[in-house]
Amino acid sequence: MATEKVIEAVYGPPAPHWVGDGFPVRGYFSAIPGGMRRLSPFLLLDYAQPFEFEPTDNERRGVGPHPHRGFETVTIAFQGAVAHHDSMGNSGVIHPGDVQWMTAGSGILHREYHDAAFARKGGNFQMAQIWVNLPAAHKMTEPAYQAITADTMGVVELPKGRVTVIAGEYRGVKGPARTFSPINMFEIRLQAGGSAELPTPEAWNAALLVMAGKVSINGRETKENDFVLFKRQGEGINVKATSDAQLLLLSGEPIDEPVANYGPFVMNTPAEIEQAIHDFRAGKFGHLDE
Repeated sequence: MATEKVIEAVYGPPAPHWVGDGFPVRGYFSAIPGGMRRLSPFLLLDYAQPFEFEPTDNERRGVGPHPHRGFETVTIAFQGAVAHHDSMGNSGVIHPGDVQWMTAGSGILHREYHDAAFARKGGNFQMAQIWVNLPAAHKMTEPAYQAITADTMGVVELPKGRVTVIAGEYRGVKGPARTFSPINMFEIRLQAGGSAELPTPEAWNAALLVMAGKVSINGRETKENDFVLFKRQGEGINVKATSDAQLLLLSGEPIDEPVANYGPFVMNTPAEIEQAIHDFRAGKFGHLDE
């Protein structure tokens, strides 16, 4: 295997907080020095670990309409179901194994609620949302939506596990997501005693979230809810499971451009942020009902 990437730090889970009334998440980038700039092109990782929701008649459990500009939002469902609607007229429901990949680009409104059928039934809910930055040349691209279902994912079977390729490529198997810069986004599931070698190009940023189980990562023991941040040097990540495990890999070529951010807007300069606020207030992001 190639020279292993050096582990820079292992972060325990930050305190959880609620996004709306439907997403109890841990914002892992809040613990990293440099925050959203450290793991470029990734800007944010909010992880909702398994949480049992009681049945409800509330069909608006989640987050109501809100704006974005300058990046992409990626929502991965592991348990439960999430409904999406946006001001471009896109809508859909993701179930376990599905992903909704929204390019905010020049500006969009969207809302995310628990799917009505899931809300009425209740049950375990587990998801992750990642924000992926857009290069300056594409920040004002036309908004778009990719509804990616589990049956379209790239899957590589391992002797004691599997790697699901959402974006990028693993062992010649490509993921279905279309991206504006090179990234790998994999879900890895291993049985106890299983292992996976995860090549990552030299100079790419990379991190692993341990969503379940205990695993050795490049020789370092980690446990559920640990977040492993790697230095850019090296190319290899070696994962060995000591119990059944579930992990999420984020790796990508850094976008070495200035970052200016304000809430749901991520641009390159403060002036562009001011323009985003002005355009949103002027109704240029469209309209979306509750």
